[in-house]
Amino acid sequence: MLQRSPSYVVSLPAEDPIANFLRRVLPSKLAYSIVRWKNVALTMLSFQLSRRRPGLVKAMLRKGVEKRLPAGYDIDTHFKPRYGPWDQRLCLVPDGDLFEAICEGRASVVTDQIETFTEKGIRLASGAELEAELIVTATGLNMLVFGGVELAVDGREVELPERMTYKGMMLSGVPNLALAFGYTNASWTLKCDLTCEYVCRLLNYMDAHGYRECRPSERDPSMPEVPFIDFSSSYVLRAIDKFPKQGARAPWRLYQNYALDILSLRFGSIEDSAMEFSRNGAAPVEVAPELAA
Repeated sequence: MLQRSPSYVVSLPAEDPIANFLRRVLPSKLAYSIVRWKNVALTMLSFQLSRRRPGLVKAMLRKGVEKRLPAGYDIDTHFKPRYGPWDQRLCLVPDGDLFEAICEGRASVVTDQIETFTEKGIRLASGAELEAELIVTATGLNMLVFGGVELAVDGREVELPERMTYKGMMLSGVPNLALAFGYTNASWTLKCDLTCEYVCRLLNYMDAHGYRECRPSERDPSMPEVPFIDFSSSYVLRAIDKFPKQGARAPWRLYQNYALDILSLRFGSIEDSAMEFSRNGAAPVEVAPELAA
């Protein structure tokens, strides 16, 4: 395996023993709910601990690698990243299969820069050449914002970097448009599921009140902005200037927190001061104070 820089690699069981036990003693639906929330809670704990105590998490991850690899293995070169845990995604290997393959000599890790492809494989910046019959590329991608869809409102092109995201799914000043963007620190579909639920609630609310348009208000220029994705991965940094921004506070902030998003998207009010509704293209309807609560 050739990598340009070291990565955090964590070994986890291929099967969840807690889940297997609960399925034997509880009804399947109840066991599923418990296991789902257990996994969500552990992922949130891992992320929060990494952000608040990165030194502690680094030490824990290194200790896990040291236990899996033979004495004297060059861990600093191959498994000591320059960034903090969860500044980029962690790599999970089931039952430590990667470390097992390294110990048995069936796999090896090379950390170096690619200079060029050769007839036999890849020449590295160090001058070494890796011979290969097959090369699987897993880096160097360029993110394409919204799949390259071009947006326009009333004939005017929407400049995405000038927009701010509302609840992580809509764009300031853009009517009747929602997008699904998952979590970078947990299962992608957790956030996508909540987004779909919220959009259904929003559509039902609009039907019940005769609204034909919903539009997050234009961005407040006085609100501090932060990048849409808080990640240091190269593929993110290469494209982040083409993404919309997020704000410093709700509903313009994307918290990457499933519990907070449940409160906001599943149980929160549809009406708020940042959302404008209109009927038949008329002027936006003012939100009544009692409905905004």
